[in-house]
Amino acid sequence: MTMNKTFGSMLIIAGTTIGAGMLALPLASAGLGFSTAIMIMVGIWALMTYTALLMLEVHQYASPSATLHTLARDLLGRKGQVIASFAMLFLFYALCAAYIAGGGAQMNDKLVHWFDLDVAPQVGTIGFTVVIAAVVSIGTHSVDIINRILFSLKIVALATMLGLLVPHVQGDHLINMPLEKGLVISALPVVFTSFGFHGSIPSIVRYVGIDIRSLRKVMVIGSAVPLTVYILWQIASQGVLSQPDLMSSSNLGMFISSLSDMLHNPMVSQSVSIFADLALATSFLGVSLGLFDFLSDSFNRGDKVGGRVQTALITFVPPLCFALFYPQGFIMALGYAAIALVVLALFLPVAMVNAQRKKHHEMDEDLNGYQVRGGKPALAVVTLSGIIIISAQFLQMAGVIPAVG
Repeated sequence: MTMNKTFGSMLIIAGTTIGAGMLALPLASAGLGFSTAIMIMVGIWALMTYTALLMLEVHQYASPSATLHTLARDLLGRKGQVIASFAMLFLFYALCAAYIAGGGAQMNDKLVHWFDLDVAPQVGTIGFTVVIAAVVSIGTHSVDIINRILFSLKIVALATMLGLLVPHVQGDHLINMPLEKGLVISALPVVFTSFGFHGSIPSIVRYVGIDIRSLRKVMVIGSAVPLTVYILWQIASQGVLSQPDLMSSSNLGMFISSLSDMLHNPMVSQSVSIFADLALATSFLGVSLGLFDFLSDSFNRGDKVGGRVQTALITFVPPLCFALFYPQGFIMALGYAAIALVVLALFLPVAMVNAQRKKHHEMDEDLNGYQVRGGKPALAVVTLSGIIIISAQFLQMAGVIPAVG
């Protein structure tokens, strides 16, 4: 049973990470050249996997049901708890609103074209939200089952995409160097947010239990799957289109259209469309599960039916309202996604591990507790990396360096 949960948890981590935004990664890294883009991706993956392991070090001394709300309060005090809660709610509500808007539009499109129904746009948005809310409210096990089905279909769509593109890859397209040095810094926030899954870690710990060996496998393999998928997608897309062609594609639609036109095959855009829909659904499941468990812990709602219904309402109603009535609000919030994720995935794990190691420094040998290698130098590298990513985001917003993605 534990092995089954471990495998399912790996897919939840991978499904949460691989969102529809993956499709735009070649655009975000077009000016970098293939090798530079891959080096940045591997570096960001290593960084995010390391801090995921730091989170496991923190979780081993806490209750299996503890979320960031409880962990931050116990280790960082009231101020740390407020910062953690704000970063979590800001990022996850904005992401959920984006997924609801995108998924609702896709569902509405299917209702109109597949079933020939004349429905208002709000019907698809509300329907999509209710379906995902029902799955998440039942529990992590139901998310695991549905995610496995969707993830399997997503892999089929991905394999179809790659199968169509890879035969047309040209090696000389993959040896281009960065066009501008500033583009390397510009790409950091976009690539960084493509590896975000840390908000789902407490839900995975709760599901698997405090089994550090299994949880380490979940974090390392679960995050390595997206890295592998991203590299394959970069090879296929950057190998088929030249750097100038990629740079001239100002949005995802133009990019997909360029691929379809070059290959004279409409199946490219169809498989990409199916993949995007499935990627959006699996990401929404993982993110909303993390938010659901966080809010359940924060408001002490419990696991009874009434408590889960109340948690579902405070999880899904606010982003649904944003998506319906104030779409520009969450779009603006997503501009700050990298900053909130740096706090959530880099600064908080470092701060909590530091606090916990100080607290247990005399007991570590006796308890034989799990401790991530690297010591203070590694924690300093993580902190510095976070500062660089935040600085890149601010420089981009100020127009000092070019915007990408």
